[in-house]
Amino acid sequence: MTTGVISGVTVSHRHATVDEIESAAAEDVATAVRDLLASDGVDEAFALQTCNRAEAYVVSEDAAAGRAALADFAPDVRDGAVREMDHETSIRHLMRVAAGLESLVLGEDQIIGQLRTAFERARGAGGIGSVLDPSITKALHVGERARTETRINEGVVSLGSAAVELADRERDLDGATALVVGAGEMGRLAAKAFDDTGISKLVIANRTVPHATHLADEVETPAEGVGLDHAPTAAERAEVLVTATNSPTHVLGRPALDGAGETLVIDLAQPRDVDPAVDDLAPVVAYDIDSLEAITDETRERRREAAETVERMIDEEFERLIDSFKRRQADEVISAMYESAEMVKDRELHTALSRLESQGELTEEQRETVASLADALVGQLLAAPTKSLRDAAAEDDWTTIQTALGLFDPEFGGDRPSTPTAQTPREGADADDIPQHVLDRLNEE
Repeated sequence: MTTGVISGVTVSHRHATVDEIESAAAEDVATAVRDLLASDGVDEAFALQTCNRAEAYVVSEDAAAGRAALADFAPDVRDGAVREMDHETSIRHLMRVAAGLESLVLGEDQIIGQLRTAFERARGAGGIGSVLDPSITKALHVGERARTETRINEGVVSLGSAAVELADRERDLDGATALVVGAGEMGRLAAKAFDDTGISKLVIANRTVPHATHLADEVETPAEGVGLDHAPTAAERAEVLVTATNSPTHVLGRPALDGAGETLVIDLAQPRDVDPAVDDLAPVVAYDIDSLEAITDETRERRREAAETVERMIDEEFERLIDSFKRRQADEVISAMYESAEMVKDRELHTALSRLESQGELTEEQRETVASLADALVGQLLAAPTKSLRDAAAEDDWTTIQTALGLFDPEFGGDRPSTPTAQTPREGADADDIPQHVLDRLNEE
């Protein structure tokens, strides 16, 4: 039997700057997960890193160990920008993230894919277990429901499209040349958004040229794909450019834009693709993620009604998940109770049948009658405790559950698991380990 409580920490656009988010991010998700798993007392770990958030979650036997493991998550970020989360807050936050309620662009679609990718990478690094698995799976389910059952993602649905809308407001794009640096998901969304404007040419620069060329072929605007090393040259010819790579260093420095003339730069990358020193160049107007606030505020207002619906959806799904945790906690104790009773029953049944056999040979029918009597006695005696334990779990009455574990420990004196709390979902009970006639009785309750 195992226990686990989630502890989480987040550094996001809500309270932190782009530089602070950048400083909190690890080299990659897998590295972050492995580092967290190396911390004392950590059984599971998950990390999420996007352009506007860096988050980490751990599962430990108790909350203190989890908080200790996350204490150095963002050492260079001021205290007010780092938000700590307990078990239930972490679960609810993951649901909000997946639904797009925590995104800079309310309801944006890209985050659910990023969450799913981070989930698989954390699993590959050995970080996902019996507590994080159902929690993140439920969050992804909520994210999918939000987008299929509401209008939360209508209109501007990504930072890429928000960047192009900002560019369209700040510049007359008719006949302009646009440069998109990066052919990943963000770059693809920006390129698609540019396709709906009046630009005359689109250049896509990417480390892998075939990816850039493939994206160029997808848009209707005349476009070409070039290597990342050609980005400085392309920037000199472009009136507007959007950058969104995963490069750990600057892709475009000040020299690349020094002679470019009037250029609008929108840097969506984290860490930044464009050297902040370009802000000193008079003809260059540079924006980063924080500059998209005005556009995202308008989107947020239009989606307010849908967001309220999603909030109610999260409340429902959150309660279902917590109830399922509680049910598993109760069923684990019930399983131990029946296992203990079955051991006693089998022992006493063997003794009774042996004594009866010594008084005269028993028929198979007589043997079945005695065995059925024993089963019926166990079922009837444990019916009331079964209901009481489920009620206790529903009411967070862990004293009753711990007492039951002591009374019905099938090991008869073995080590006792620690007492759970309302925030420590007890996992480990497996319905496959419970006899079918026991499951039938449980389902009838």
